[in-house]
Amino acid sequence: MSQSLLRFLKIDRFTLLLIVAVVIASVLPAHGRGMPVAELVTNLAIALLFFLHGSRLSRQAIIAGATHWRLHLVIFSCTFILFPLLGVVLRPVLEPMLTPDLYKGVIYLCVLPATVQSAIAFTSIARGNIPAAVCSASSSSILGIFITPMLVNLLIADSNATADSHQALEAIWQITLQLLVPFALGHFSRPWTSGFIGRHGSLMKFVDQGSILLVVYVAFSEAVNEGLWQKTPIGALIAVVIASVLLLAIVLVLTSLIGRLMGFSLEDRITLVFCGSKKSLASGLPMAQVLFAGQAVGAIILPLMIFHQIQLMVCAVIAAKLGKRPEEIPVDQDDETLLKKPV
Repeated sequence: MSQSLLRFLKIDRFTLLLIVAVVIASVLPAHGRGMPVAELVTNLAIALLFFLHGSRLSRQAIIAGATHWRLHLVIFSCTFILFPLLGVVLRPVLEPMLTPDLYKGVIYLCVLPATVQSAIAFTSIARGNIPAAVCSASSSSILGIFITPMLVNLLIADSNATADSHQALEAIWQITLQLLVPFALGHFSRPWTSGFIGRHGSLMKFVDQGSILLVVYVAFSEAVNEGLWQKTPIGALIAVVIASVLLLAIVLVLTSLIGRLMGFSLEDRITLVFCGSKKSLASGLPMAQVLFAGQAVGAIILPLMIFHQIQLMVCAVIAAKLGKRPEEIPVDQDDETLLKKPV
């Protein structure tokens, strides 16, 4: 597929690699003795990924962004309250169109933390409050380790999910060991590792994308072995796309309106839009392996994968439009439609 066609379709190479991973897992799924090996390699790759994330996070950026507590409180509310409420409120519309596992996946993506890289990147392109975006996105990722399992326990509490507080705490502990501990070790190793990581950005990208691809392959291998595609009708997949577009559109409009009602500057509203509307694939996939162990993880993470690509495509358009605004534009005369038009 040519570069021009990829640009026209707004599809990047990583998205194509995700599709390839799903196809390979569908045709040649890991099974038998190969599955424990694949899971071990995946867990090691995820630990390395979060170690590198911790090494990249500057303490100065945390301090610079943390002072804007009103903005962060609104962003966290959008991430961990608004999204889950939408998932529950839309249940009468979505549940009849989806399989039970796919609807569970929609609720799961609603309770996930925000992305780090793309939220900051889009805020930068749109000329928003970058220090606040760094602090908010990074804090969301860390807090999500504790908040997401609790919300899963609250909203997806059935005989198969994390159904009691003891299991929820156990899931938090496992996720802490897998994600937070490597992240903390990476952050405190900054005096020795930040320079090397800064000079080798390609290493970060390789580990970032490689670990996600491994998780996708292992998750879909397990799901295919359990008959994922036989149990998932085409109509349900189309409904997931519609649900993802609907969720993102509602959140983009609401974050824009809330920012204006709160009296935030244009730069802060841009940060709110991009940090409050994102859901993390990098955090969501490994957490799903723990929270939904023994279930059809492939079907549960499918809505997250689809939502991830849609949010990148839509927010890329919004960021580009905002980034082209004149430097001298007065804050009180900016056009609100810039935040709404692409939706």
